[in-house]
Amino acid sequence: MILSAFSPLLRTAALANLTRDALLRMDPETAHGATITALRLGLAPQQEHPDPPELATNLCGLDLRNPVGIAAGFDKNAEVPRPLALMGFGMVEIGTVTPRPQAGNAKPRLFRIAGADGVINRMGFNNEGHEAAFERLRGLRVPAALGVNIGANKDSEDFVADYVLGVSRFADLADYLTVNVSSPNTPGLRNLQADEALRRLLGEVLAARAKAKTRVPVLLKIAPDLDEAGLDAVARVILETDLDGLIVSNTTISREAVAGMENADETGGLSGKPLFNLATQRLAQMRQRVGTLPLVGVGGIHSPQSAVQKFEAGADAVQLYSALVFGGLDLLDRIKRGLVAAVRAAGKTNIAELVGTKTDDWSSGRAE
Repeated sequence: MILSAFSPLLRTAALANLTRDALLRMDPETAHGATITALRLGLAPQQEHPDPPELATNLCGLDLRNPVGIAAGFDKNAEVPRPLALMGFGMVEIGTVTPRPQAGNAKPRLFRIAGADGVINRMGFNNEGHEAAFERLRGLRVPAALGVNIGANKDSEDFVADYVLGVSRFADLADYLTVNVSSPNTPGLRNLQADEALRRLLGEVLAARAKAKTRVPVLLKIAPDLDEAGLDAVARVILETDLDGLIVSNTTISREAVAGMENADETGGLSGKPLFNLATQRLAQMRQRVGTLPLVGVGGIHSPQSAVQKFEAGADAVQLYSALVFGGLDLLDRIKRGLVAAVRAAGKTNIAELVGTKTDDWSSGRAE
């Protein structure tokens, strides 16, 4: 995917032509590569002041300075976790990484739906593999919670074994791990969300975690396309384990929100603003099913108010990505200021006090 605006990064004449409009005219993957390069060169703006106490959050035992993270998919190969943390993200999740390098699906595989601030991707877990990510992360100081999102190679004979390898490789390096079984772009991967398959997956993943030197939190990332019976099954399985949390949700294969728009018929997962209502409803429905289990809300956040709504629906923390394509890197600061304003307007002292205050409305669809 891409970041289509990084005017805050334009600190040198060499980048002066990489304005937001210029990036939007680029091929999406080219624009994303330019952004990663700018971050890697140290051209990103750094947060100048500490986050206010209203944003201090504990997630799965991790103390976060703020509950706003960058979602997996942006920094697939662990190239820029430190610059992202210095920008002000409270969580930085790299990946998805697979045991062996893989090229991903054929290009073009990334499409903007400009009329709806949406993105469709069918990247296919393109990444440089475990070893490349491990070498970049080893010894690196990241001033935020560092997450590693693990996946399976497309041609693997045993997807579960690939996840076990991921846990074994990164358990002593990451602050948390995310088991990603919800990408629609690896054939058969979403089948791991089904009852018995999920039971085996989590059993083996958590057994591998038990062998690590430290007890790293493990989260499961699920799809928004699960129906209520599917949500029931996932909740039933995870509540029988010591899984630490859920990330709700990945991209959707639904096109209802963008029907008839340019690029809407492309194969892949839809993210961005059109995903917001579906992902937020699924978040609330999972909150009702899993009680106090930590939840990270992802999908469609595009403004400070939409971030507030994720917390009200039941999120303990949130992650961004596609919104930055159209909203720019300064969206992070605007969202954090909006969260603080919402806490104060409600007469509260911390963002945690807003979590789940409108879960029933979102679960039923009344909040849409």
